[in-house]
Amino acid sequence: MKPTLSLDRLKAEAQRFAQIESAHREPSLYGVTDGKAVGTYFEHKFRSYLHDRYEFAEGNSAKGIDFPDLDVDMKVTSVKQPQSSCPFKSARQKIYGLGYSVLVFVYEKSDDAKARTGHLDILHAIFVESTCTADYQTTTGIRRILENNGNKDDLLAFLQERMLPVDDIEASSIADELPKRPPDVGYLTISNALQWRLQYSRVIEKAGSVAGIQRIT
Repeated sequence: MKPTLSLDRLKAEAQRFAQIESAHREPSLYGVTDGKAVGTYFEHKFRSYLHDRYEFAEGNSAKGIDFPDLDVDMKVTSVKQPQSSCPFKSARQKIYGLGYSVLVFVYEKSDDAKARTGHLDILHAIFVESTCTADYQTTTGIRRILENNGNKDDLLAFLQERMLPVDDIEASSIADELPKRPPDVGYLTISNALQWRLQYSRVIEKAGSVAGIQRIT
């Protein structure tokens, strides 16, 4: 019987796998420039690595994340433009977080023309707790308004300026809730789109120096 994958084990294996993959040369990645293809390669390989060692539930369409039992999603992105997309569920995610934690791998890719192999140097593996997954400018802006004794009108004006994708009824509901439940500061940059666009530069910068953002590698 294989042991069950826990959060601590996931983090430890992420560190080990990052080291293993950084030392690997992969023929199937030679000449590949599509970030999605690189991410799919890495994600499948890491999941296979974990399945050889642990029991865990695969991601499912209902929850939409890679490790639903742990409330963790995995993201793989290039250091050239560290970002990814994720499903849009509610505008509140920008204020109160995605609702799950994120394990981010940031790679730098190079090719060896002589050996005809691709190489992924895993520069960063970072674990972002769910409490830190809201949008930085939105959460810090709301907290400033509340600290400055702002009222509902101030909050509604701010939500409109931030172009939060909500109708007037939902915006009013959020503005009523914010004084009672101020958001934690988030460290992602979340851009509005049909899917959220998550950007990780601040997470890379703050990893290890902010509670809730752990530098694994």
